[in-house]
Parts: sequence; C-alpha cells; structure tokens
Amino acid sequence: MKKVITIMLVMLLNSSLFGQISAGDNANVEPRWVIDTPTAGLLKRGSFGMDIDMFQQGGLMIALSAGALDRLNFGISYGGTGIIGSDQVNWQRLPGVMIKFRLFDETVAMPAIALGFDSQGKESYIDSTNRFTIKSRGIYAVASKNYSLFGNLSLHGGVNLSMERDDGNKNPDVFVGAEKSFGSDISFLCEYDFGFNDTGARAVGKGKGYLNAGIRWSWGNGFTLGFDLKNLAKNQDIVTIGNRTLKVEYVRTL
Repeated sequence: MKKVITIMLVMLLNSSLFGQISAGDNANVEPRWVIDTPTAGLLKRGSFGMDIDMFQQGGLMIALSAGALDRLNFGISYGGTGIIGSDQVNWQRLPGVMIKFRLFDETVAMPAIALGFDSQGKESYIDSTNRFTIKSRGIYAVASKNYSLFGNLSLHGGVNLSMERDDGNKNPDVFVGAEKSFGSDISFLCEYDFGFNDTGARAVGKGKGYLNAGIRWSWGNGFTLGFDLKNLAKNQDIVTIGNRTLKVEYVRTL
C-alpha cells in the first residue's frame, strides 16, 4: 500500500506526465459524458478508455471504450452492487454495450452532433421491472458546443429513448448539461435529466427529474478523478442530500 501511495504522489508531482487530460483549460481529450448524460465527444482514433464508477450499496461499474474510426466509438461495460463491502454481490443481468457515431463536427456556428446507443444504466439493477435505477439512454441524439469564457465552457443537450420499458413508461426523455473549467486541470459539471421516462406507478422517479453536479480533476498520464452529487432534486425516496459517487477515467492513445 505504501508503494502504491508513493507512486501516485510521484505521478501527481511530476508535471511531465501531464499529457492526456480531460478536464480543465488544458484538456485535450473530449469528454464523452457530463455525469450520466452523453456528449458528442469521442475518443480519438487509436485511443481507448477505461471508466470506473463507484456508487452506493457497494456498487462498481467498469466500462471499456475504443476509438475505432475518426467518427466512431464503441464499448462494453459491466457491474453490480455489493462488490465493495460484505454484502452479497448482485451483478447486472447482461453487459452493457455502447456505440456512438458523430454526424457533424463542431464549427464556429454549429455544434457537434452525434447519434448513439447505450444499454448501460446507472446504479443498481431492479429485477422486478428489468431496469436500472437510472435508466440506460438507449437510442440517443446529442449536440455539444464549446465556448471560450474565462477558460472553457461546454454546453450539451439531447434526446433519448430507453429500451427499459417494463415499468410501463415508454416516453422519450430530454437532457441538458454543462462543463466549466477552473484552472488548467479542474472542471465543474452540472446536468439535468428531465426524467420524462421515469414517472408512473411502477417507476422509481417522482416526476422531478434528475439534477446532478460534479467535479473532475485531471492529474496526469491519462487519469481523471471525479466526485459527483447525484439526484439533488430528490427524485427518489431513498435520497437524503444526494447520491455521492466516485469516478476514475483513464484514456490512452496507442
């Protein structure tokens, strides 16, 4: 453990390792998500990414993604609850799959626009209604635009149609998000999922939508650490202040 901590400190203090970063003014890796909602960002061709989400009930989800072509990313993910701690492990039924294709690159006047499919939901899986606590995006379209405003400001918005419909709600959904850099390697994030597909007698949501906020810190060599407060609007009965989650992102170009 001491050796691991020493290596991490050396990486943090060694500025020569600050090559690939995805947060802050010096970011050179496009963000692919705000927090739970997608962006039009992609991994570069020949790049791969690993994302680790740690959430309540000892939950852990790992996703692997790759930049297959200049405009095409694909990935696979898997996770469950009870992985961290002493509770019984409850794995999700099937791995999640993701594919994203960017139709248009960003220009001065127009945002980047991407189409995608993502079957990986967030947090625990609910067997009785065959859905995740936060439904997967399913089929989606998203637009992203970047601005220079005391650093970097990026705005995102899109629509999606989840395939998780056994709770009786088949409505499409709408989401928006923003990222603002503060300094060379820190960004603050905020997103709102309107939750139109998560209302009704068998749904988890209470009609308030999902408001999430977070921070990302790029600390070099392709690593980014994140801390999120999710469901600040208390759209679920189980929430007090908010779901506190951690995220680790690693991106590398071959």
